[in-house]
Amino acid sequence: MILLKGGLVVDPESETTRIADVLIEDGVITNIGNIDIEAIDNANEVRIVDCEGLIVGPGLVDVHVHFRDPGFTYKEDIYTGAKAAARGGVTSVVLMANTKPSVDNIDTLNYVINKGRETDINIYTCASITRGLQGKEIVDMDALLKAGAAGFTDDGIPILDEDVARTAMEEAAKRGAVLSFHEEDPKYISNNGVNRGIGSEYFGIGGSDRQAEISMVKRDIDIALETGARINLQHISTKEAVDLIREAKRSNRGKNIHAEATPHHMSMTEEDIILHNTLAKMNPPLRTEEDRRAIIAGIKDGTLDIIATDHAPHSKEEKEKKITDAPSGIIGLETALTTCYKTLVKEEKLDILQVFCKFSRNPAKIYEINAGALAIDRTADLVIFDPKKEWIYNKSQSKSFNSPLKDQKITGDVVMTICRGKIIYENL
Repeated sequence: MILLKGGLVVDPESETTRIADVLIEDGVITNIGNIDIEAIDNANEVRIVDCEGLIVGPGLVDVHVHFRDPGFTYKEDIYTGAKAAARGGVTSVVLMANTKPSVDNIDTLNYVINKGRETDINIYTCASITRGLQGKEIVDMDALLKAGAAGFTDDGIPILDEDVARTAMEEAAKRGAVLSFHEEDPKYISNNGVNRGIGSEYFGIGGSDRQAEISMVKRDIDIALETGARINLQHISTKEAVDLIREAKRSNRGKNIHAEATPHHMSMTEEDIILHNTLAKMNPPLRTEEDRRAIIAGIKDGTLDIIATDHAPHSKEEKEKKITDAPSGIIGLETALTTCYKTLVKEEKLDILQVFCKFSRNPAKIYEINAGALAIDRTADLVIFDPKKEWIYNKSQSKSFNSPLKDQKITGDVVMTICRGKIIYENL
């Protein structure tokens, strides 16, 4: 048994926060309130954790991560990815399908699911929308859903053929499945990972124009409204895309349109790629301060209803290449909650409850995952966060360490992660 004493308990499902104790027995939350240790049977077997001054919330649910397994395990594998997730208070993840081979068949899907069961966290995976991520032939959705796919995505590769995107949405809508879309049209991109603006000018390259995202967000919203498909527009980066999503959600038919904000797009701008070079190169790229402000506004008003990291490991050797050759992507699992707390709570005065709504409850509901609540009789997936703890981010549980926050001093840290009632990370 574990007794968490005197923390700020945050439950996004009931939308409540209060100072309380939390008792965990046999993997389940059995009591929340003012708990007398003497009244507990077998009190001598209870691990008491002093949570005064700490935030106790449901484990984070990250529905956009890359663990690179199978095929690219020199960057990350399912075991190291799970450890990085635990370090960041993430107890449930949904993996992307752009592995090698891609998750377009039952054998690869089973490989990922079975390997995930060997970790300490809850691992789910999407299957790809199209076979081999080629953007042409739709996968066998029925077979993959039956085998346990959490949804479908060609993330990393946009689906350029409008007819294919429409067919995918029509078929997914029939089955109630979630489709996640990477929205970047390459015809507007000269060099990916760097915004067309001061970043591209600094490096003397063409960069990625914002229209790459805007055009595809508009297209896929229109198709989703037409078909009734349940979609997740991934890692939104532009003001115009936020506006399009907001307008769509005002429609009676817009209830199935969801969208992600990443910690990096809410906290950094194109100026950061000048500071951090390839460690701040990502798709879509960091954009302007106006775009960053629009993303925060979208988080506040519910337009962007999911926070997800797009955790994307790459090796040191890959990231040491010149800006045009290095792959796009950064890791983010270990620092996501810290970044969200700093940007949204401390700077923007957003209630911590809303952070957990968007980073735990909402993604769990959208992807139909049993998570996102801190309540009696619910599985004990929890994160304990110290908002005042200062630390240096100089070590990663991930196999890669491609983060613009590397070696920086940070305030706020995950000090304990509990999954299914077991302490899987501790640094009190």
